[in-house]
Amino acid sequence: MPAPAWQKSSYCAQGNSCVHVAAPAPGTVSLTESSDPTGAILRTTPTAWAALVRTLKENRTHG
Repeated sequence: MPAPAWQKSSYCAQGNSCVHVAAPAPGTVSLTESSDPTGAILRTTPTAWAALVRTLKENRTHG
């Protein structure tokens, strides 16, 4: 199986404090930390990922 194609948010500055996201297989979303992309990988469903992103966007503060 090929390695996932990790994507980093365009809002992420250079450095090691970002979350990377990949969709390695249909029905799966993977998340990992940019400082160690082969370390701990959280796997979830596209529905759960969309709910998290939606919640974060709705609750973010503008400062």
